[in-house]
Amino acid sequence: MSLNYAKCLYAPKTQRRRKHEVPLLTHGPSFERVGVPGVLSPDAYQTAWTQYQQFLVDKLNRLTAQTKEENTPTKDLVLQYARDPNHAALFNYASAAHNNHIFFTTMAPESINVPRPLLAQIDASFSSLASLRSHFLATADSMFGPGYVWLVKRNQYTMNESMKLSILATYNAGSPYPGAHFRLQPLDMNTANTGVTADMSPTAYARMMKGEDGTYPNDERLRPYATGMGTGNPNAPSAVNKGTAGSFGQYSNTAQNPSQRKAPGGALVELLLVVSTWEHVWLRDYGFGGKRKFLEAWWDKIDWEVVYARSGFGKEKR
Repeated sequence: MSLNYAKCLYAPKTQRRRKHEVPLLTHGPSFERVGVPGVLSPDAYQTAWTQYQQFLVDKLNRLTAQTKEENTPTKDLVLQYARDPNHAALFNYASAAHNNHIFFTTMAPESINVPRPLLAQIDASFSSLASLRSHFLATADSMFGPGYVWLVKRNQYTMNESMKLSILATYNAGSPYPGAHFRLQPLDMNTANTGVTADMSPTAYARMMKGEDGTYPNDERLRPYATGMGTGNPNAPSAVNKGTAGSFGQYSNTAQNPSQRKAPGGALVELLLVVSTWEHVWLRDYGFGGKRKFLEAWWDKIDWEVVYARSGFGKEKR
């Protein structure tokens, strides 16, 4: 399978369409008849793909009807509206549709071996395929609530340049694309240490999030997001909004300076593989407490040829 073919599975920019539609899957006809063998029954497949994806595109069509976004691919909508709270619904439906599409394009009716060039990169990044499986499934199983777990290729390396693959988690409809890192949603906000206390007034909360009181959320992972909520303290981890009309919306620094699309701390990544932890995917077949069993069954039906084609490994210039 060629790299270009794999890309068009979830970013069909070459196709003209009058409205957003449910994309065709390579194994769609087979999945419609028998489900994803060993993973999803026909009824579960209908719920998780056919009905859910139709619901998402119907929402997108209502939100983009008679606008310039009517024919815009979902990935482009995700990147365009990641920092615009006035179009939060449009972002959420576009991102969910895009994520769910990638999820289903990486499943196959039968088990597929990992191509050698990809396996070599997995060994370099995780020590072995078994280790990747262990870490990936543990991350997905531990997520409390809906979201996605991703295998991504890093295009910039900080410590060991041989470790090109990473695991990322996004909650709800969060997106791991570099241009949408402001809507990454990488945390379970029920467990993150935000620094918010029960007796904190709305004014004190606003001042803390803007950095005006000289403090920031206690959880280091939240600080890049906190500084994007107001003009803030100039000593904050990021001052991208300093001297602008805020950091969100059409008059924000990012909107006025498209070259600054990547969020503070955002990593340049390419998406290779994803699993959905949304309960509507696995609850019908596996019941409460059955997520781990679903994840193990899903792993056995990953289409590693698609993952390999997306990675570009083995095709890079030496």
